[in-house]
Amino acid sequence: MLTILVSCDNSDEKKNRIVSDSNGNLNNLSVVIDNESWNSSVGEAIRDIFASPVKGLPQKEPLFNISQIPTSVFSGFTTKSRIILKIEKGDSASVSINRNVYAKPQKVVLVKGDSNPVIISALKENADRIVQAFKAEEIRERQRQISKSLNTDKPLRDSLGVAIKFPSFYRVAKANKELFWLKRDIKTGTTNVMIYEIPFNRIKVDSTIAQQIIMVRDSIGKQYLKGQVEGSYMQTEEAYSPFFSTTIIDGKPAFEMRGTWDMKGAFSAGPFATFVIRDDENNRYLVAEALVYAPSVNKRDYMFELKAIIKSLRILN
Repeated sequence: MLTILVSCDNSDEKKNRIVSDSNGNLNNLSVVIDNESWNSSVGEAIRDIFASPVKGLPQKEPLFNISQIPTSVFSGFTTKSRIILKIEKGDSASVSINRNVYAKPQKVVLVKGDSNPVIISALKENADRIVQAFKAEEIRERQRQISKSLNTDKPLRDSLGVAIKFPSFYRVAKANKELFWLKRDIKTGTTNVMIYEIPFNRIKVDSTIAQQIIMVRDSIGKQYLKGQVEGSYMQTEEAYSPFFSTTIIDGKPAFEMRGTWDMKGAFSAGPFATFVIRDDENNRYLVAEALVYAPSVNKRDYMFELKAIIKSLRILN
C-alpha cells in the first residue's frame, strides 16, 4: 500500500531552524538518484514525466530542465536547489511532499520503494500531484521576483475592478472598460496579457464550453488584434484542438484553455492560455489571456511568466 505524506514544515523546531536561500533557474528540477537507477527504467520514467512536452506550445519544450545529482554527492551546495525530486530505496512505498528541507523557499518530493517497479508505480500514480507542487513553487518564485519592481495596476483597478502584479518592464497598451492590455517588447516579438469581462449569459456550462470560449476569444481577436495585412486578425488555430482544464484563481473556479493562435489572412502564430474566471459578486466572467509572439525561439518561459502574472490577479470588492 502506498503512503502519501504532505509536510508543510510547520513544527516549532523547523520554524526556528535557520536555512539558507535556495537557488536555481526557474523550471530547473534537480533529481537526486544513484547512477544505476538513473540509467534504468526508473530514470526513464522520471524523464517521461518531468521532461514531457508542455501542452499548448507550437514546438516541443520540456516541463522541466532536469539535472541528475548522484545520491553520493548530494550535500552542501547541491541541496540548495529550489525544486528537488529525491528517489530512495526503502522497505515501504511512500511519496512525501516537503517544504524548506535544506533551503528556503524549496519544495522537496521524496519517493521511496523497495524495487524499481514500485518506485515507477508511485511516480506515475502521483505524477500530476508532484508536477503541480513543483509548478506552484516556481510560480511563487517568479511572482516574488516580479514583486521587486512593479508597474502600477491603477488603470486596471479603475476600469475593471481588478488588481494584478506585473513587472515595470511591461507597458499598458490599452486600458478602458472593455479591455486592459499589457505588453512587453522582447527581442523577437512581444508577450501580452489581456483582461476583459463578459456577462454570465455569454458562457453556458455544457459540453460545448470549449467551443464557446474559442468563439469569445476569436471575437476579441477580430476586434482588437489586427495584423499588418489588411483584414487579418488573431484567431484560435483551427488545425489543433486546444487543451481544456479547470483551475482556481483568486479562490474562484476558472476554466483554462491552452493552445496556439494564428493570424487569419497572414503568416504569424504563437501560443496562448485563456483563463475564464467565474465572478459571481459582479455577475460576470473575467477573462485573462496570455499571448506570445516570438518566432524561432523557445516560448515556455515567456508563457510561464505570463501565467505567474495572471495567477496574481485579485478581484476587488
